[in-house]
Amino acid sequence: MSTMMQHDYRGVYHFSPREKWMNDPNGMVYFRGEYHLFYQHHPSGMKWGPMHWGHAVSKDLITWEELPIALAPDELGMIFSGSAVVDGQNTTGFFDEEPGLVAIFTHHLEREGQAALQTQSLAYSKDAGRTWTKYAGNPVLTHASFVDFRDPKVFWHAEKGRWVMIVACGQSVCLYHSPDLKSWTLASEFGEGIGFHGGVWECPDLFPLPVDGDDSRRKWVMLVSIGDSPDYPEGSRTQYFTGDFDGETFVPDPHSQTARWLDYGRDNYAGVSWSDVPAEDGRRLFIGWMSNWKYANLTPTEGFRGAMTVARELSLRTLADGSAALAQQPVRELAAARVPLVALQDATLAQAQAALVGLRLDSYELRAEAAQGSSFAFQVRAGGGEETVVGVDASLGEVYVDRSNSGLSGFHEQFGGRHAAKLTAGRAAGVSHDLTILVDRSSVEAFANGGQAVLTDLIYPNAAAAGLSVTGDDGLIFASLSVYALKPPTGGSAGA
Repeated sequence: MSTMMQHDYRGVYHFSPREKWMNDPNGMVYFRGEYHLFYQHHPSGMKWGPMHWGHAVSKDLITWEELPIALAPDELGMIFSGSAVVDGQNTTGFFDEEPGLVAIFTHHLEREGQAALQTQSLAYSKDAGRTWTKYAGNPVLTHASFVDFRDPKVFWHAEKGRWVMIVACGQSVCLYHSPDLKSWTLASEFGEGIGFHGGVWECPDLFPLPVDGDDSRRKWVMLVSIGDSPDYPEGSRTQYFTGDFDGETFVPDPHSQTARWLDYGRDNYAGVSWSDVPAEDGRRLFIGWMSNWKYANLTPTEGFRGAMTVARELSLRTLADGSAALAQQPVRELAAARVPLVALQDATLAQAQAALVGLRLDSYELRAEAAQGSSFAFQVRAGGGEETVVGVDASLGEVYVDRSNSGLSGFHEQFGGRHAAKLTAGRAAGVSHDLTILVDRSSVEAFANGGQAVLTDLIYPNAAAAGLSVTGDDGLIFASLSVYALKPPTGGSAGA
């Protein structure tokens, strides 16, 4: 039994496929009470291979039901990344009386002796995503010169009354529009002379968000993932821009002239947001692939390889420099999985350590709040000489995750190390630092200062490394400290 436990790296509350390989999330759409999550899937291999769209659905963003493969390769190629939408007005003509789902994805065709061909295609479903029919007129969008032409993200632009597609084009993104998802017109291109270009641009997204919760102050957010380059230790990661969008052209604001990152850990890539979340909900919901192309094919899981981050709520917060910065928090639905274990207020370091020292946990949430200027660190998944350290360093003004001694790491020379994000104060800055840490069997996600600084890192500890402790400055007081075991409401796994 111990051998099995040592290698049980499937998350308790993170989605992973029942078996084999998974990477980018695709086609996320909300329809008839279900959140759909499609994903890049190699159903017969533990490494990246011929891409299919795997499929899972959830009613609560925590527990997932894995469904049969939605889309498989055909004569036009493999099924690469893309998006899905509700065609509520039957603009496509695919549906009769009831709205249906349309997937917009990249066909990737390998060609002997020449570059692969990437084109955009459609599939549709009349039964809430259970079965899919590929459009007979595929592909619907081609390009004569871009070798990398992929990952379409499509949304309805109400002001213009038409569909908009943002698609990755090598070192830029292109914006198209369409009345019916079938015929597309190029509107603009974005990316030259701005942002980070140390890797191919992939998996874009574009959506509006209110600033500080004020819908009259709305900005558009563009996400662009950047492929791994051996020149950069960070590997694959995601940058973002803020600005204005009129349905045709994205105009970045001045603060977007400097590269800004969605996540400062190593393992949040290719994430995009859900389409068609009801207006009465109003949230912009996001999920990412929890891995990195530097070592994604090498991670030491058994039977499956690949997991998603926890689903997150995105918002824009005004910082002290006047910029509108992206913030992330775990979705509120995660609270339903909490089992309270520790709840302290105005606790000394000694009191906090006494409350933590007896705990043995592999999947939990920790929330801490301490005065600004305080340094503190939690040693999670600790034991047998292993630990992952998550903390706030006040002297450096940063939150960090140190996985140098977190467990198995020899599968890649750059897996270990310390990753940090700057703690930047908002205009309405408080007098304390807040830190939320989500720990699972093979991951740590840290959210600091209201989610303004975020780090996501994989870890592979021994199952026996289940201890939890805390260190900090002399005289440290935690205004609050809470620990919850996290168990999905059904009692089952968020994965298989």
